[in-house]
Amino acid sequence: MKTLNYIFEQFSSLAWGLPLLILLVGGGLYLLVRSKFLPFRYVGHAVSVLQGKYDDPNDPGQISHFQALTTALSSTIGMGNIAGVALAISVGGPGAMFWMWVSAIVGMSTKYFTSTLAILYRGKDSEGVVQGGPMYFIMEGLGKHWKPLAVMFSFFGMLGALPVVNVNQLKQAINDIILIPNGVEVSLQSNLVIAFVLVVFTSLVILGGLKRISTMASRLVPSMVLLYFILVMIILAINYTEVPKFLALIVTDAFNADYYPKDESFLGGVLGALILHGIKRGAFSNEAGLGTAPLAHGAAKTDEPVREGLVAMLGPAIDTLVVCTLTALAILVTGVWETTSDNGVSLTANAFQNAMPGYGQYLLMLCVFFFSVSSLFSYAYYGGKCLSFLFGAENKHYYNYLYIASIVLASITEFEAMINFIDGVFALMAIPTMLSTILLAPKVLEASKSYFSRLKTSKNN
Repeated sequence: MKTLNYIFEQFSSLAWGLPLLILLVGGGLYLLVRSKFLPFRYVGHAVSVLQGKYDDPNDPGQISHFQALTTALSSTIGMGNIAGVALAISVGGPGAMFWMWVSAIVGMSTKYFTSTLAILYRGKDSEGVVQGGPMYFIMEGLGKHWKPLAVMFSFFGMLGALPVVNVNQLKQAINDIILIPNGVEVSLQSNLVIAFVLVVFTSLVILGGLKRISTMASRLVPSMVLLYFILVMIILAINYTEVPKFLALIVTDAFNADYYPKDESFLGGVLGALILHGIKRGAFSNEAGLGTAPLAHGAAKTDEPVREGLVAMLGPAIDTLVVCTLTALAILVTGVWETTSDNGVSLTANAFQNAMPGYGQYLLMLCVFFFSVSSLFSYAYYGGKCLSFLFGAENKHYYNYLYIASIVLASITEFEAMINFIDGVFALMAIPTMLSTILLAPKVLEASKSYFSRLKTSKNN
């Protein structure tokens, strides 16, 4: 197992080098400036679209704007918000959260562009069904000679959609919160039982296809975000005197890197390593620039690409700026990040237990379960779409077997191995997504200009 950990650690380190950081963050900043901060100027309109004010049942697509966003959020609002944030702080200290904020702000622009492209250049799979996503806007927007980029995204997309981190951390939460405190010995057999239950539960949903997945997501996501929000607000209310101090520390430590290991460096120093660490955890949380969200938003029922881009850009704001910040503050104000060596979901559980002794960790367990299960549904859909592109839609059911096998593997593998594996794969997904998005950016700007001109005309009339 140590060999597996080492291999995935080296894989992640190689993938997350300076070129990727420039492509992901620099590319996102380029899109933000090139659009003259357009996404942020139309947040109100984005909310109106999300509320269904512009829905037309006769538009092409499979699901509503709201269902597309909740399907995308059900994959991003998961262990990245609980285990990912805990990992960011336990390794990098409070300053890591600041760089997660940066990734979210830049990511809002990136998601606007990628999800607009997902509608603007929809293609058809081998069964003639209209589909959207990076592999399709690469082929339809850039042409068939760019197919290697589409194949690269689809291959690594299949791997990136494997739910190994979510399953691993759900297993860890069940062990730490339920089994161990009640005297149940954790073993290979008990972990396999957890995996078996997840396989059965997940199969019942994913075999129903996108309609069932989006319906489940639209019901689960709002309620689980609300529950988590209430619980964290209780923790912050209990420790209200500490909140201003740690909000300030998040900003100051982002440039001091006082809590980051001094023996690690990137771009010539510890601060560079902290920036990379925060951006990496931000990408794991909101997935902006990776290409997963356009797979969901590309299925939205609309003939206006810009509308879906506006809806999609709300994702990083909800996911990272709100949910991840709440998790970070809960960990920081309770002090568990300095008093325990726990990592991942176990660290967050300590924060909840510290603030609400006796029942806090059980309430977190409820949130963890819904966060994890909703992510399982969406990732299965993403992976199936990637396999369909590579091997034909008639073969997409074979992805379910790989998916199920990964659930079992993740239940018996260490957290560090799984997070390094996913980090590395996500990096390789970002390369074709960001390259194609930057190349097609003028098409998005052209569509945006046309859409907002028509919107302004219709309001004046």
